[in-house]
Amino acid sequence: MTVTAIVGANWGDEGKGKLTDVLAAQSSYVVRFQGGSNAGHTIINDYGKFALHMLPSGVFYPNVTNVIGPGTAVDVRMLMREIEELQARGVPKPKVVVSERAQVVVPIHVRFDELEEDRLAERSFGSTKRGIAPFYADKYAKLGIQASELFDKERLYRRLEQMLAAKNVTLQHLYGEHPVSADDYISELMAYGEQLRPYLADTTSLLHEAWMRGESILVEGQLGALRDPDHGIYPYSTSSSTLSGFAAVGAGIPPYAIGHVIAVTKAYSSCVGAGPFVAELSGEEAQELRLRGGDAGEFGATTGRPRRVGWFDAVATRYGCMVQGATEVALTNLDVLGYLEQIPICTGYLLADGSKTERFPVTSQLEHATPVFTSLPGWKCEISEARTFEELPLEAKEYVRFVEASIGVRVSTVSVGPRREQLIHR
Repeated sequence: MTVTAIVGANWGDEGKGKLTDVLAAQSSYVVRFQGGSNAGHTIINDYGKFALHMLPSGVFYPNVTNVIGPGTAVDVRMLMREIEELQARGVPKPKVVVSERAQVVVPIHVRFDELEEDRLAERSFGSTKRGIAPFYADKYAKLGIQASELFDKERLYRRLEQMLAAKNVTLQHLYGEHPVSADDYISELMAYGEQLRPYLADTTSLLHEAWMRGESILVEGQLGALRDPDHGIYPYSTSSSTLSGFAAVGAGIPPYAIGHVIAVTKAYSSCVGAGPFVAELSGEEAQELRLRGGDAGEFGATTGRPRRVGWFDAVATRYGCMVQGATEVALTNLDVLGYLEQIPICTGYLLADGSKTERFPVTSQLEHATPVFTSLPGWKCEISEARTFEELPLEAKEYVRFVEASIGVRVSTVSVGPRREQLIHR
């Protein structure tokens, strides 16, 4: 059996958690392969409404082993808090395994994230201030701390000293802060180790063996293709690859094991964070869509910030599906658009030089691009009770078909509400 990757086609917040939650019912493993606690997957089920930040989206099924892979940024405090909160709300304790090769977010990472965003002020990149950029900077500078290093105090102390040496120069001379020492963090990190100890394992071998046995594995990405540091709207990107191609690395499975890539996109556009967003709405038009959208309005699951919203962007989504290698698409939140007489879709960009393009350009061109819209008739009715594609109004079906033709990938799943049973499979 092949591995299925569930990834975002846009800026994040597309509804990946809900889809993973549904598909996890027939899966043995659900794997987080990148990112950390800087984004949330919102899930609504019989236990209630949950925003998961560190835990994989399979935690509501006792049959699923939830794996946090070596490509992730492990926020130990958030991880433990989420496990405790699930149990406090009546969810059976999930099976969670954390890669012994995964690296941990150290409190100094969070502090640096806060200091830098404050320094940048209006020029900031919209960080969630969860320490993610400083974490990955240390990881690739070979200054990070693996979970397996939390049990040897002398080694851990040396690693902390290496990490903090350059940071203290920056703290003092850029931010005007007092220096810190390994003594400030050693006890807390040793405590992290004890908290993680029951969960640590060689997850790479675990997943290889499961794949070779033919067990079902889902790998879920965080954020979306347009936040990828290589292929997205850099520098308004995240700090780890959001693409399905990185899933093999971040999870620790063979690249040829991933046979299905489901790219998730909303029936309109939304994003949290800074950067060019060509089809963005403003004013009352944006506020109405924002309040109607999502399951309780378009507000960030991690930050609570109002999401920026716009009409469906076929240019961005087609590009996102291409770089994700999407084999199929899940279109979420179709029900939200039922209030509109006419529904605009962005089908092209007008660039600063006056040329029109249907290709997704680089950030410097995006910042001056304006949308070219095509309008489709709305259906002006509630569709959240539909359970088959045939039950949808003609206009809703035509909207889905237009999206499908515009992005060049089959729309296999349509969501008409936030609950598990509100997914329509075509």
